[in-house]
Amino acid sequence: MDLELSGEQLVLLDSVRQFLAAECPMALVRRVVEEGKEADELWAAMVALDWPAMAWPEADGGLGLGQVELCVVADELGRALAPVPFLASATQFAAAVTEAGTAEQRRRFVTPALSGQVGTLAVSEAGGRFAVADTETTAGPAPGGGWRLNGVKHDVLEAAKAEEIVVSARLPGTAGTDGIGLFVVPASDLEVRAAHSIDATRQLATVVLADVEVEAGRALGVAGEMAPALERVVQRATAALCAETVGTSQAIFDIVLAYVKEREQFGVKIGSFQAIKHKLANMYVALEAARATTYFAAAAIDEDDERRRLAVEMAKSATCDCQKLMATEGIQCLGGIGYTWEHDMHLYVKRQKAQAALFGTGAEHRRELAVHLGLP
Repeated sequence: MDLELSGEQLVLLDSVRQFLAAECPMALVRRVVEEGKEADELWAAMVALDWPAMAWPEADGGLGLGQVELCVVADELGRALAPVPFLASATQFAAAVTEAGTAEQRRRFVTPALSGQVGTLAVSEAGGRFAVADTETTAGPAPGGGWRLNGVKHDVLEAAKAEEIVVSARLPGTAGTDGIGLFVVPASDLEVRAAHSIDATRQLATVVLADVEVEAGRALGVAGEMAPALERVVQRATAALCAETVGTSQAIFDIVLAYVKEREQFGVKIGSFQAIKHKLANMYVALEAARATTYFAAAAIDEDDERRRLAVEMAKSATCDCQKLMATEGIQCLGGIGYTWEHDMHLYVKRQKAQAALFGTGAEHRRELAVHLGLP
């Protein structure tokens, strides 16, 4: 398994970074945070560049790239704090339809998504539980051969902007990973309640399904047999989220490094102090560990390696460790200025804190990792 980016992937990284430097300045991010503006023009420009189509199969009109390329883009988006629904549409909704849908369903839901229609994924139950076996939302037969959904989904990314939402639910009388289905539900048929999030650059919501009926054709694949597909979807979504966390962590590291090279105390640069050097060294090691495990997870997903689940758990554990260290040491190294609204540090830290809570915390993934490794 090659963990080095290829020449084409490096070109992709460079082009994404240049685009975001020109089109997503911090002034735009602050307008979203402070004034509640929408970054619709930025998203439209990304759609024009076919970013949402990146991982769609070529047969369905996509670019046919893989998880590594998705992570390259997510990494740069996290670095720029881009306030766009890329993760929701390209790494969650797209992944669900690609993994679970039939060829006809992919054609039906792909075309609008390639044109910029926002979709998202609703899997998390109360308390942030994301495991397939924790699914509590129910799907029962409805008159006419469709399905009736009931339940509440939490921490749904960009649900307020979405037009289609893939919802996980279980059939009556089932438990564990049995009886799991995935359903594409029009957002207009759901109740979407805005949820408070520390990160104001994007929106989280609670989605309420109260006797919501969907036609049979909106059940992806074979309803009741979608647990393996859902696990793969969650792995894809989690790996992309990890990549975004790596990008945000890199931005914090760059800010701190630049600051300690310029800030003087006692007549010398504070970066010359041994204590600061130790902090930067620890931050760098944590960042590289997070990056390595994230891209290993992405490569494992692309190759459908049997270690993909283990790799994703390692990546989420490492990136959560990294974000915690970056947030703490980053603000401390900046001193008083790191606490001010005028400085950008708090925007990165808030994005990191939100990233850490989605699709399971580092502690939850580390516990699952221990189980898979056979530890008591």
